[in-house]
Amino acid sequence: MPADRPPPVHVVAAVLRDARGRILLARRTAGRDLAGAWEFPGGKVEPGETALQALDRELHEELGIRVLAAEPLISVPQAYPAKRIVLDVYTVTAFEGTPRGRERQALAWSPLEKLSSYPMPPADRPVVAALTTPGRYLISADAPERAPFLARLDRALAAGVRRVQLRARGLSAPALAELARDAGQRCRTRGADLLVNGEPGLAADLGLGLHLRSSQLMSLDRRPLPVGQTVAASCHNAEELAQAERLELDFVVLGPVRATESHPEATPLGWEGFSALREGVSLPIYALGGMKTADLAKARRHGGQGVAGIRGLWPR
Repeated sequence: MPADRPPPVHVVAAVLRDARGRILLARRTAGRDLAGAWEFPGGKVEPGETALQALDRELHEELGIRVLAAEPLISVPQAYPAKRIVLDVYTVTAFEGTPRGRERQALAWSPLEKLSSYPMPPADRPVVAALTTPGRYLISADAPERAPFLARLDRALAAGVRRVQLRARGLSAPALAELARDAGQRCRTRGADLLVNGEPGLAADLGLGLHLRSSQLMSLDRRPLPVGQTVAASCHNAEELAQAERLELDFVVLGPVRATESHPEATPLGWEGFSALREGVSLPIYALGGMKTADLAKARRHGGQGVAGIRGLWPR
């Protein structure tokens, strides 16, 4: 870290659920940064405190409750104009007391599917993604054969996979459309999200998501599909991440984090490089490059939404 760059402020926040599964949000009061925005309750870690001690203290001061048990959800590095933070978010699995606004802040219990409708600080957007979207993003090999691919897709969906990219650059346009149609039907039946790596028109015609190559991403001046139809992109640097955020894409993959067989010439970012790039945007980001399911927790410790991969994530 450069000598003139101050360390990030360590902040903790909680995901609290009621008996109906709704999640508690608190509104930032007048006079604070981002006043009026909704956030997950929490605050700064004071010197000498652990993150969990700070979480318990902040929730007692703000809401009048005590934390009995909590587990890590995601850690989000985020840069703001005047400061940098690291937001450690915990799912509180047991607490004592009834939450109430002790600092005159408004509270709201939100259903999971409505969280994204609340205006929030940039650091909270990846938290919403961690709660509402899949942690694994499976990617097909180029030009997959139809029958083996569909059989493999069926196994992945049966194993709980809920987000898949069909990358079939070696197929003709009619063959890709047929495969995407069949794969899309399978995914819809299982409540999964299928994105086609190809032209926006195909995704629009089939009602599927779209995954943009980085060259496609940088050539666009607007989001290619309407909100509600998922659009993602592959990113490798800060410029591409900034473009994805300008276009208001739903998520991106960033890598390679590790060296890969598919791109041996690419210089790996490493987890520190991934985290540093993640800090500059508030998009949900999947880590790509040498990832396995076991890397999900590490990805979330570095601000990632989850892990993406061609080889390491598909069920055997």
